[in-house]
Amino acid sequence: MKTHKLKNLHIIPPKKTSGEYETSQDLPKMHQVCIAVGKRASGKSTAVVNLIEQMKFDYVIAVSPTIKSNNELMDRLKIKHVFEDCDNPNIVDDIKSIINDEAAALERYREELKRYDKLIHSLHQGNVFVNDSDLISFFNGNDFVKPKHEWNNRKPRIAVLFDDCMGSVLYSKPRKLNALSTYSRHIGQMKEGGSIGVSLFFLIQSFKAQSGGLNKVIRNQCTSMLLFKTKDITELNDVAESVAGEIDRETFFKVYDKAIGDGKSHEFLFIDLHRKQDHPSMFRKYFNEFILV
Repeated sequence: MKTHKLKNLHIIPPKKTSGEYETSQDLPKMHQVCIAVGKRASGKSTAVVNLIEQMKFDYVIAVSPTIKSNNELMDRLKIKHVFEDCDNPNIVDDIKSIINDEAAALERYREELKRYDKLIHSLHQGNVFVNDSDLISFFNGNDFVKPKHEWNNRKPRIAVLFDDCMGSVLYSKPRKLNALSTYSRHIGQMKEGGSIGVSLFFLIQSFKAQSGGLNKVIRNQCTSMLLFKTKDITELNDVAESVAGEIDRETFFKVYDKAIGDGKSHEFLFIDLHRKQDHPSMFRKYFNEFILV
């Protein structure tokens, strides 16, 4: 088979990706749609909390009816907003409003900073013809006060943790949640371009629930997965199918066995479906041991 190349029609990718942040060398990319699959007491919460800590999110939005029962672990996270009623149809709208408010606050700060810098420069130049509203805005009676921003003029890193939501309206009527998962990197768009974005972490007991679980749309958006020990061969086949574009089924089962071992120490297989180019494998035992295929 031969090809014939055409001039001036090559693809030019964007220099920056919307909602993308730098992460430490060995960590996954940000933002994430991460799914942790494991039975009760398998260690899902501990593993995900550690990942969120390592990725240095500025704060977490927790969606869980059982958040108060796990204070010791959850107190390690900087939880700023909590939604305990997973049947509340407005949860996703409220999450989007939080992210959009962050974008608006950052844009407002940057605009105020420009006005402040212009005012101070004019005063230093001895210009008496300055904007009166700026004088009023930035003078506190004793001196001029520089505008402040909670995140020091940068976009905050925000994660949403969904835990124990199976069977709720949030999952059983997932239209809004599907959209959030699909466009999570683009939430909180900025006028100057780019967006705040948000990472989503789903803690579930079954990869494919009969009802009230994560649907196919969200599973297809998955960028990484934590898979704990399971005796359900159907579930393993489902996960193997989801990574079939990377390795064959037989190899996947070997990788799974390598990661899980006897499963007595909360081992898990970490699958990074959007790994960095310099990472030697998409598979790890825990987070700190690459499995080379």
